[in-house]
Amino acid sequence: MKLASLKNKRDGKLVVVSQDLKFMAPTESIVPTLQAGLDAWEDTAAELEKLYEKLNSREISGSPFIPSLCAAPLPRAFHWADGSAYLNHMELVRKARGAELPESFLEEPLIYQGGSDILLGPHDEISVINEDWGIDLEAEIAVITGDVPMGISSEKAPKHILLVMLANDISLRNLIPSELSKGFGFYQSKPPTAFSPVAVSPHTLGKNWDGRKLKRPINASINEKLIGNPDAGTDMNFDFGELIAHAARTRPLGPGTIIGSGTVSNCERSRGSTCLAEIRTIETIHNGKPKTPFLKFGDTIRIEVFDESNQTVFGSIEQTVTKFEPNN
Repeated sequence: MKLASLKNKRDGKLVVVSQDLKFMAPTESIVPTLQAGLDAWEDTAAELEKLYEKLNSREISGSPFIPSLCAAPLPRAFHWADGSAYLNHMELVRKARGAELPESFLEEPLIYQGGSDILLGPHDEISVINEDWGIDLEAEIAVITGDVPMGISSEKAPKHILLVMLANDISLRNLIPSELSKGFGFYQSKPPTAFSPVAVSPHTLGKNWDGRKLKRPINASINEKLIGNPDAGTDMNFDFGELIAHAARTRPLGPGTIIGSGTVSNCERSRGSTCLAEIRTIETIHNGKPKTPFLKFGDTIRIEVFDESNQTVFGSIEQTVTKFEPNN
């Protein structure tokens, strides 16, 4: 099934969306919000699935689905942890800082806990105070889990994946080196993350979901120009089972936990990149310095995944970079 949250108060209004993303139906008779549904997933999932099937068969007509009215599937989450599962990306961005990839990075994944109190909808603006902070997109796959017990194995962790979606983990690249040099991780360099219009149950993805990762290209564009379409199922050094197990090594995870893959990146250069930091690093390697600028005010980005029939799977993340004017 496919689920979305319309903008409505802080936690949104849950709707079921048809397979082709053309129609939606309210879920109020079952559950009002996605978080409430996740909290009681064993009781609500089957009823939501039935509603989804009725919508697809046109047993119920529904109403037009308008992605621009959507919040993030989870407008705010109790827990958002982003990994870096594609080591090709990590190796490239570290080269930009003159840092080598430590051997330990090959043995266990990197994960940081991001801000989850405010998550952006798919068409919300990327609002930044200063253009010089190095505004960058990062196209990712993300999953939403149910309850995950502490110490779970990577083999058992995938069964706790309830939904899959896309993410734009926005980064302020020029703030990152200073933050990381303090040895305490990201904070100011990671503004709110945006998510796709719909979150999709794993079984709905069919053969494109192998139980641990999505096996489709993810397209990233800036100002309607494609910058990359790497395959999310290729060169993923740590799958979602491993990412979840790593996050739950010393603590349980509650329902509604979001785990991100990190920037999707392939070793094959012809697939391009889904973030500007990679492009700039490759330019530096070849030419001694980067020529591609980071995002500027007025730029627009688009992130999307299509199935074999060229039908959008999650809907698209479409955002414009705008200047934020503080009130003080």
